[in-house]
Amino acid sequence: MNVLVIGANGQIGKLVVEQLVQEGKHKVTAMIRKPEQAGTLKELGADVVIGDLEGSVEDLAEAMKDHNAIVFTAGSGGSTGQDKTLLIDLDGAVKTMEAAEQQGISRYILVSAYGADQREKWSESIKPYYVAKHYADRVLFASDLNYTIIRPGGLKNEPGTGKIAVGTDLEPRSIPREDVARVIVASLQEEKTYRMAFDLIAGEHPVEDALGKL
Repeated sequence: MNVLVIGANGQIGKLVVEQLVQEGKHKVTAMIRKPEQAGTLKELGADVVIGDLEGSVEDLAEAMKDHNAIVFTAGSGGSTGQDKTLLIDLDGAVKTMEAAEQQGISRYILVSAYGADQREKWSESIKPYYVAKHYADRVLFASDLNYTIIRPGGLKNEPGTGKIAVGTDLEPRSIPREDVARVIVASLQEEKTYRMAFDLIAGEHPVEDALGKL
């Protein structure tokens, strides 16, 4: 596959790029907003394309040209305001879905958030973030894209174990970002993840085994 990773300069995105390149099965392109972000990603072995999630659907579709799979890992980040949460985590995500459909790209993987599908689980302190994730998920559900929606628990910066649990209504638990990236990479061609949404936390089962039982 020719895979475009959106949000490639973020923590999960960079790990996805690195793992895809190391796996050697796919051609990998990193979509970034600023040219100065390109160096590290090129060193990892990825091609680079410039794209802005606050830009037009047409410009995003042009950035997607010649790809057949999209991985959306972008986020506005905790240091921005609620306006950016809406513009990036919701509208930015939806625009990439529309752009993918324009380009005839079917495969689309979205990193959402644990509990985004259940309003009663939303933390009051970051409720706008959950609202954005919830409605981005819903737009993807309604699309014709061959989607996978991954809802990881609390994200940790520590080495991954390669052991996970997936499903719905799992007990809340954290997971290393490295393992989230592993799940994204494994999901690309795992048919059991097609048109599926699932929670993801640290667990006891190897990634491939867990995904194969969805």
